[in-house]
Amino acid sequence: MNETTVADQLNWAARLLARETETMLGPIGLNPAYVPVLLALSAGGAHTPKGLAEAASVEQPTMTATIQRMERDGFVTRKRNPDDGRSALIALTPLGYERIADMDRALGALNELLLEQFTTAERGQFLELLGRVVSLLEVQTGRTGQ
Repeated sequence: MNETTVADQLNWAARLLARETETMLGPIGLNPAYVPVLLALSAGGAHTPKGLAEAASVEQPTMTATIQRMERDGFVTRKRNPDDGRSALIALTPLGYERIADMDRALGALNELLLEQFTTAERGQFLELLGRVVSLLEVQTGRTGQ
Protein backbone atom coordinates (compact mmCIF):
# COMPACT_ATOMS: atom_id res chain seq x y z
CA MET A 1 0.00 0.00 0.00
CA ASN A 2 1.76 3.13 -1.27
CA GLU A 3 -1.23 5.38 -0.82
CA THR A 4 -0.81 8.42 1.41
CA THR A 5 -3.17 8.26 4.36
CA VAL A 6 -4.83 11.00 6.37
CA ALA A 7 -2.66 9.98 9.33
CA ASP A 8 0.49 10.33 7.18
CA GLN A 9 -0.54 13.80 6.05
CA LEU A 10 -1.50 14.97 9.54
CA ASN A 11 1.71 13.56 11.01
CA TRP A 12 3.85 15.30 8.39
CA ALA A 13 1.90 18.54 8.78
CA ALA A 14 2.37 18.42 12.57
CA ARG A 15 6.11 17.90 12.19
CA LEU A 16 6.43 20.75 9.69
CA LEU A 17 4.28 22.98 11.89
CA ALA A 18 6.48 22.23 14.90
CA ARG A 19 9.56 23.25 12.90
CA GLU A 20 7.93 26.44 11.63
CA THR A 21 6.73 27.31 15.13
CA GLU A 22 10.31 26.97 16.38
CA THR A 23 11.47 29.21 13.51
CA MET A 24 8.89 31.90 14.33
CA LEU A 25 9.41 31.83 18.11
CA GLY A 26 13.19 31.38 18.15
CA PRO A 27 14.07 35.00 17.35
CA ILE A 28 12.08 36.18 20.38
CA GLY A 29 13.75 33.62 22.64
CA LEU A 30 10.76 31.35 23.12
CA ASN A 31 10.63 27.60 23.05
CA PRO A 32 7.30 26.30 21.66
CA ALA A 33 6.82 24.36 24.91
CA TYR A 34 6.52 27.72 26.69
CA VAL A 35 3.41 28.75 24.72
CA PRO A 36 0.75 26.91 26.76
CA VAL A 37 2.34 28.11 30.01
CA LEU A 38 2.41 31.71 28.81
CA LEU A 39 -1.20 31.44 27.67
CA ALA A 40 -2.33 29.95 30.98
CA LEU A 41 -0.54 32.66 32.96
CA SER A 42 -1.36 35.56 30.62
CA ALA A 43 -4.52 36.57 32.48
CA GLY A 44 -2.45 37.20 35.58
CA GLY A 45 -2.22 35.41 38.83
CA ALA A 46 -0.27 32.29 39.65
CA HIS A 47 -0.89 28.62 38.99
CA THR A 48 0.44 25.40 40.42
CA PRO A 49 2.63 23.22 38.21
CA LYS A 50 -0.15 20.62 38.30
CA GLY A 51 -2.68 23.17 37.01
CA LEU A 52 -0.28 24.25 34.26
CA ALA A 53 0.30 20.62 33.26
CA GLU A 54 -3.45 20.11 32.97
CA ALA A 55 -3.84 23.33 30.95
CA ALA A 56 -1.07 22.26 28.57
CA SER A 57 -2.21 18.61 28.38
CA VAL A 58 1.23 17.32 29.37
CA GLU A 59 2.49 15.09 32.14
CA GLN A 60 3.56 16.80 35.34
CA PRO A 61 7.28 15.84 35.01
CA THR A 62 7.29 17.44 31.55
CA MET A 63 5.74 20.60 32.96
CA THR A 64 8.21 20.67 35.83
CA ALA A 65 11.10 20.60 33.34
CA THR A 66 9.44 23.32 31.23
CA ILE A 67 8.92 25.53 34.28
CA GLN A 68 12.58 25.06 35.28
CA ARG A 69 13.71 26.19 31.81
CA MET A 70 11.30 29.13 31.84
CA GLU A 71 12.53 30.15 35.28
CA ARG A 72 16.14 29.90 34.07
CA ASP A 73 15.24 32.08 31.06
CA GLY A 74 13.59 34.68 33.30
CA PHE A 75 9.99 34.24 32.09
CA VAL A 76 8.44 32.87 35.28
CA THR A 77 9.04 32.94 38.99
CA ARG A 78 8.29 30.27 41.54
CA LYS A 79 6.87 31.10 44.98
CA ARG A 80 5.82 28.95 47.88
CA ASN A 81 2.10 28.21 47.81
CA PRO A 82 0.62 29.73 50.99
CA ASP A 83 -2.28 27.27 50.83
CA ASP A 84 -0.08 24.18 50.46
CA GLY A 85 3.53 24.29 51.59
CA ARG A 86 4.35 21.22 49.48
CA SER A 87 3.62 22.97 46.20
CA ALA A 88 4.72 26.12 44.42
CA LEU A 89 2.89 28.83 42.55
CA ILE A 90 4.20 29.88 39.17
CA ALA A 91 3.72 33.46 37.94
CA LEU A 92 4.98 35.51 35.03
CA THR A 93 7.85 37.92 35.44
CA PRO A 94 7.81 41.31 33.67
CA LEU A 95 9.89 39.69 30.90
CA GLY A 96 7.30 36.91 30.63
CA TYR A 97 4.54 39.48 30.15
CA GLU A 98 6.61 41.23 27.47
CA ARG A 99 7.07 37.99 25.58
CA ILE A 100 3.32 37.34 25.44
CA ALA A 101 2.83 40.23 23.00
CA ASP A 102 5.78 39.03 20.92
CA MET A 103 4.41 35.48 20.99
CA ASP A 104 0.96 36.67 19.90
CA ARG A 105 2.47 38.51 16.92
CA ALA A 106 4.63 35.53 15.91
CA LEU A 107 1.79 33.02 16.21
CA GLY A 108 -0.58 35.40 14.41
CA ALA A 109 1.90 35.62 11.53
CA LEU A 110 2.18 31.84 11.49
CA ASN A 111 -1.61 31.51 11.43
CA GLU A 112 -1.82 33.90 8.49
CA LEU A 113 0.92 31.99 6.67
CA LEU A 114 -0.99 28.75 7.12
CA LEU A 115 -4.29 30.19 5.93
CA GLU A 116 -3.21 32.75 3.32
CA GLN A 117 -3.88 30.49 0.34
CA PHE A 118 -7.48 29.86 1.42
CA THR A 119 -10.49 32.03 0.73
CA THR A 120 -12.53 33.20 3.72
CA ALA A 121 -15.06 30.43 3.09
CA GLU A 122 -12.32 27.83 2.75
CA ARG A 123 -10.73 28.99 6.00
CA GLY A 124 -13.98 28.42 7.86
CA GLN A 125 -14.49 25.06 6.21
CA PHE A 126 -10.91 23.97 6.89
CA LEU A 127 -11.12 24.95 10.57
CA GLU A 128 -14.47 23.21 10.96
CA LEU A 129 -13.20 19.98 9.37
CA LEU A 130 -9.96 20.06 11.33
CA GLY A 131 -11.97 20.61 14.51
CA ARG A 132 -14.02 17.52 13.73
CA VAL A 133 -10.85 15.45 13.28
CA VAL A 134 -9.47 16.75 16.58
CA SER A 135 -12.77 16.01 18.38
CA LEU A 136 -12.82 12.47 17.04
CA LEU A 137 -9.22 11.88 18.15
CA GLU A 138 -9.93 13.35 21.59
CA VAL A 139 -12.80 10.92 22.07
CA GLN A 140 -10.79 8.01 20.68
CA THR A 141 -7.77 8.68 22.88
CA GLY A 142 -9.59 9.98 25.95
CA ARG A 143 -7.38 13.10 25.89
CA THR A 144 -8.52 16.65 25.47
CA GLY A 145 -6.43 19.66 24.66
CA GLN A 146 -7.01 23.34 24.34
